[in-house]
Amino acid sequence: MGMLFVSTIVIAGDTVSNTMLSDTATSIMLDDAALEMADTTAVDAVADGGVYTQLKTKFVEGGAGFMSLVALCLIIGLAFCIERIIYLSLSEINAKKFMQDVEKKLVGEGVESAKDLCRNTKGPVASVCYQGLLHIQDNEESIERSISSYASVQIGNMEKGCSWITLCIAMAPSLGFLGTVIGMVMAFDHIESAGDISPTIVASGMKVALITTIFGIITALILQLFYNYILSKIDHLTAQMEESAITLMDIISETKQKA
Repeated sequence: MGMLFVSTIVIAGDTVSNTMLSDTATSIMLDDAALEMADTTAVDAVADGGVYTQLKTKFVEGGAGFMSLVALCLIIGLAFCIERIIYLSLSEINAKKFMQDVEKKLVGEGVESAKDLCRNTKGPVASVCYQGLLHIQDNEESIERSISSYASVQIGNMEKGCSWITLCIAMAPSLGFLGTVIGMVMAFDHIESAGDISPTIVASGMKVALITTIFGIITALILQLFYNYILSKIDHLTAQMEESAITLMDIISETKQKA
C-alpha cells in the first residue's frame, strides 16, 4: 500500500514535470517565432528603404532633367511662400486696440502723438492711419482719397511675389506633362528600334511619363495650399485696413467738430 502511494506520487510528479517542460518548450518556440517575424519585418523595412529612399528612387527614374526642373519650381515657390507668410504674419496687429490707442492719443495728446504711435507700429493698418493723419488739416474728401490711394500701395506690397508663386504653380504640372510627352516619344522610339511591341519596352517609357506627371501635380498642389493661405491673410489685412480707415475718418470728423 505504501509502495503504491509512493508510485502514484512519482507518476503525478512526472506528469507535472512533463507539462511544465511542454509549456516551457512552447513558450520558447513562440518567442523564437516572434523574433523571426521581427527580424523579417526589419529586413523588409531595410529593403524598402523608407519613404525618402522610395521618393529618391522615383525621382531618378523620372529622369534627372525634367524632375530637377520640377524640384526647382517647388523650391522657388516655397521660398516665395515662406517669405510672404513671414511678412504678412509680422504685419498683423490688433487693429481694434490700435485704433482705440490712436483715438486716445489724438484726443488727449494731439496729432503729433498719434503720428508717433502710427510710426512706431508695424503693419499696413498703422501706415494707412499715418497717411490719414498727415492730411488731417485737409477736408474729409481729400483725406479719404489719400487713405484710399495709400491703401492700394499697401495691398501691392502685400501681394509682392505672389505672381512668382502662381508661375511656379502653373509651370510644375506643365513640366510634368512635357515629361509625359517625352516619355511617350521615348517609348515609341524604343518600339521602333526593337521592331516589336513588348510590354517591357512600352512600360519603361510610360513609367517615366507617369512619374514626371505625378511629381508635377504634387508640386502644384503643395504650392496651391500655401498660396491660398497667403491670399486669406492678405484678405484679412485688407479688411482690417478698410475698417480702420472708416474708424479713422469717424475719429477725425468728431475731433474737428469738437474743435
